[in-house]
Amino acid sequence: MPTRRVCCCCSALRPRYKRLVDNIFPEDPKDGLVKADMEKLTFYAVSAPEKLDRIGSYLAERLSRDVVRHRSGYVLIAMEALDQLLMACHSQSIKPFVESFLHMVAKLLESGEPKLQVLGTNSFVKFANIEEDTPSYHRRYDFFVSRFSAMCHSCHSDPEIRTEIRIAGIRGIQGVVRKTVNDELRATIWEPQHMDKIVPSLLFNMQKIEEVDSRIGPPSSPSATDKEENPAVLAENCFRELLGRATFGNMNNAVRPVFAHLDHHKLWDPNEFAVHCFKIIMYSIQAQYSHHVIQEILGHLDARKKDAPRVRAGIIQVLLEAVAIAAKGSIGPTVLEVFNTLLKHLRLSVEFEANDLQGGSVGSVNLNTSSKDNDEKIVQNAIIQTIGFFGSNLPDYQRSEIMMFIMGKVPVFGTSTHTLDISQLGDLGTRRIQIMLLRSLLMVTSGYKAKTIVTALPGSFLDPLLSASLMEDYELRQLVLEVMHNLMDRHDNRAKLRGIRIIPDVADLKIKREKICRQDTSFMKKNGQQLYRHIYLGCKEEDNVQKNYELLYTSLALITIELANEEVVIDLIRLAIALQDSAIINEDNLPMFHRCGIMALVAAYLNFVSQMIAVPAFCQHVSKVIEIRTMEAPYFLPEHIFRDKCMLPKSLEKHEKDLYFLTNKIAESLGGSGYSVERLSVPYVPQVTDEDRLSRRKSIVDTVSIQVDILSNNVPSDDVVSNTEEITFEALKKAIDTSGMEEQEKEKRRLVIEKFQKAPFEEIAAQCESKANLLHDRLAQILELTIRPPPSPSGTLTITSGHAQYQSVPVYEMKFPDLCVY
Repeated sequence: MPTRRVCCCCSALRPRYKRLVDNIFPEDPKDGLVKADMEKLTFYAVSAPEKLDRIGSYLAERLSRDVVRHRSGYVLIAMEALDQLLMACHSQSIKPFVESFLHMVAKLLESGEPKLQVLGTNSFVKFANIEEDTPSYHRRYDFFVSRFSAMCHSCHSDPEIRTEIRIAGIRGIQGVVRKTVNDELRATIWEPQHMDKIVPSLLFNMQKIEEVDSRIGPPSSPSATDKEENPAVLAENCFRELLGRATFGNMNNAVRPVFAHLDHHKLWDPNEFAVHCFKIIMYSIQAQYSHHVIQEILGHLDARKKDAPRVRAGIIQVLLEAVAIAAKGSIGPTVLEVFNTLLKHLRLSVEFEANDLQGGSVGSVNLNTSSKDNDEKIVQNAIIQTIGFFGSNLPDYQRSEIMMFIMGKVPVFGTSTHTLDISQLGDLGTRRIQIMLLRSLLMVTSGYKAKTIVTALPGSFLDPLLSASLMEDYELRQLVLEVMHNLMDRHDNRAKLRGIRIIPDVADLKIKREKICRQDTSFMKKNGQQLYRHIYLGCKEEDNVQKNYELLYTSLALITIELANEEVVIDLIRLAIALQDSAIINEDNLPMFHRCGIMALVAAYLNFVSQMIAVPAFCQHVSKVIEIRTMEAPYFLPEHIFRDKCMLPKSLEKHEKDLYFLTNKIAESLGGSGYSVERLSVPYVPQVTDEDRLSRRKSIVDTVSIQVDILSNNVPSDDVVSNTEEITFEALKKAIDTSGMEEQEKEKRRLVIEKFQKAPFEEIAAQCESKANLLHDRLAQILELTIRPPPSPSGTLTITSGHAQYQSVPVYEMKFPDLCVY
């Protein structure tokens, strides 16, 4: 009893807050917290907030002792008491109490018992949800970030306990994020040393998620059960929340650890998880920061440019997914950077492929080389797909810039205007990069709808594009034509024209067209001859296949639909007749299949244009020729010549005129309907430009000859000398011949060529007519002074173009195969 009294006295002398704290602990911890005494302690803490720090210190002391002695029951009671006090008190004096609280949580997390770790995590999460009146600038959470990250990687032998610890670690990280992320004045967790622990911990748990592809798109709302029981779901939601709180200044710190994790765990091949991660990133961050993520992906692609092809392909596919999402919002100022980087890696991939092919031994099968080539093709296809998708989602003004940018990279033989380094590629690599770039351009132009054709095909883009159409590879020419179709087809008619064929009734196609605007008319006056020339030369290529003829036919049809007025229709018919004549005469020594293919193309186009302009007599003539061909020469029709095992004729010279489309009949039929058909009597001849030299072609011009036949025997020699000083054979030849120009006259020749290409037809025709009249008058004056005109002139003026001759002026003979004479 005396001992008891001493104890009672000692107890009575103890501070009140200690007695209140002691009273909440029962004799048997299984009984739990003494609620009545807990209410007294809470009331005392609220009434005397200055005692909170002492209460916290004393509770921390007891808890530390109980943790060391493994008294888990009392530990649970102490933490419950701390939680209740923390929730009840919101005064300025709570700051020291919080420090004691965090110290106790740290003690629990440091213990090796999973239950105590989970208990400490739960208390920290409750604390994280409390909004403090004023921030604590000196408080740091470095220990908690490290400890919770370690718990996320728990490798406990018991699966249930392992899952429980990992869930606790994820919830702890989520608590740290919520507690610190909104206040920029606090010690931030956005620093790299913290992000390098938080982000990989979350990704490590997200890797266990099942059916990755089923959860794409904006943040989902999993059930509460999934959040609590599935670490992957909980980690994903925490990752989304973290990224959603990221700002301009700390976005990169949150994204870079993702690359490190994917690299370390080799998750680029296969890249399903990488794609899933970046979809989460792109949908979670604010839209205006999307370009930051794209820049980071491009930077990582540069850093891994020497990795295996499949790794690079995986990164590029991730970029594609990111671009697909960013294109719906803000892409920012990285447009040209994206394309420049992708084109650089496209060149590198082609270079690697070319080096592998050169390194392989001749005559042997190298399986490793073949596999690497296939892998490089995967990289190239991924780049092209990304370029195409990115470009097709850009606004029109940016897409035009990208089209110019890509076209400037396409190497064309004989020019140095392209900006892509091809010195290490060789011929095979150069052809490969040409195909890749044109495929990229094709995808960028897909779906492009310009109001006027000059917007879609400005001169700075049209000239290099048409230069590429003269390249010797048939596949390259196909891609160029398809690009032009994308830009010309403003009413989605191309699908209706697919396949070269004789269309019985064009009206059934329901072609959509509008009245030709003034800008389009001006475009054709300026660039029409250039388009006709490339179609004409494209038809005469020796390596053409069926698809080439189909695309050339579609080109003629689209020009008719989108750009043709009466003058353009006449020019297109002249072009078709010139193609027919070239197939008959065969100056280029084309194989019989190609000659018949040209004849079939002409038949299909004239059938189409005759029905489009709806001139009955013209339609009747075309239909009659097609009908005769069906019976006597089916190889002149597309349905037969492009069919397997089609019988070809031995020659075309013995065919009757009824099998051909005749200029005089076409002129007669169109003239009766009000068309100006004077130009139909002038055959179409393409101008000669430097492109013929650049594309390794022989010039279409062989000779220029002017023969003046004057009865010199009847002319006195003195008069001849005095009157022919200004008009001699050499003088006329120098005035007309452009093929023998010296180096100093190249600029003059370029100006003349440009004038014939882009000047209006009427201006060229008027100038040629005036020169011809002047020459005629001067020759007539000479003849009147020197000779007596014969009763019936034996000489004639013969203008020779191709195989057709037209007589008009007596006395001399002229041949103009080198000039475009209208």
